[in-house]
Amino acid sequence: MKEVIVRSLSGALYISLILVTMFTTREWFMGLFLILGLLTVREFQRLVHLRSYVVYPLFFLLLYFLSYDIFDINAMYLYLILACFVNLFLLKDLLVVSKIPMFEKKKYISLIFYLIAGFVFLTLIPFRKEQFVPLIVIGVFILVWSNDTMAYVIGKSFGKHKLLERISPKKTIEGFLGGLAGAILASFFIFKYIGYFPWSVWIALAILVSIMGTVGDLIQSKFKRQAGVKDSGLILPGHGGIYDRLDSMVFASPFVFAFLELYEYVS
Repeated sequence: MKEVIVRSLSGALYISLILVTMFTTREWFMGLFLILGLLTVREFQRLVHLRSYVVYPLFFLLLYFLSYDIFDINAMYLYLILACFVNLFLLKDLLVVSKIPMFEKKKYISLIFYLIAGFVFLTLIPFRKEQFVPLIVIGVFILVWSNDTMAYVIGKSFGKHKLLERISPKKTIEGFLGGLAGAILASFFIFKYIGYFPWSVWIALAILVSIMGTVGDLIQSKFKRQAGVKDSGLILPGHGGIYDRLDSMVFASPFVFAFLELYEYVS
């Protein structure tokens, strides 16, 4: 009972901090995810047994020049293409090989084009038509949280068929489908109370977030399994580390941003 209370309180504090910051200014929003990103980089380095101090200023520079104050739009799009490409390779390694090969060079590639890129494009999601629209990224977070919550509830209650047992024994196909249904249901309320995009776009985002978010969670589980740890950190009592909370968004955000860019270009 005590563990449930601690988990609930720390989770509520974490969510409240994110939501409150999003409703202030873009600078506060960027500042929050700069801090969360630096903490996540630290946790990731521990997982892959990497010790590099240069990645911290590199993270700041990439976040500033490719998200907050884009110095070249073509450079940002090139970074997006490379990030999606590296993420798809991580997906391939997840499905095909027993261990994700994390040699020295691949550690840096994953760190720059998977982890740091995840934060860069997460902070770009609410920047639409040269305006900061925090309700968009709040909607995406609600989709992620709805997917995670329903996947846990349905999987725990009705899960029988394993999704990828060698990586995450507790994840089930029923849980994944429950999470997908939960995100699609949430998309209706997001459309009704947040709007901005048509419902069809929010449904597409719900499907994209459910699939890519689940993949991101599985990839992080594989990193932790190879490192022999249960959680990426201990900063959130009952939840683990910041990376544990943001693994879905980190992997999904480049694809979400790419989808929104394509949608606005076509429309």
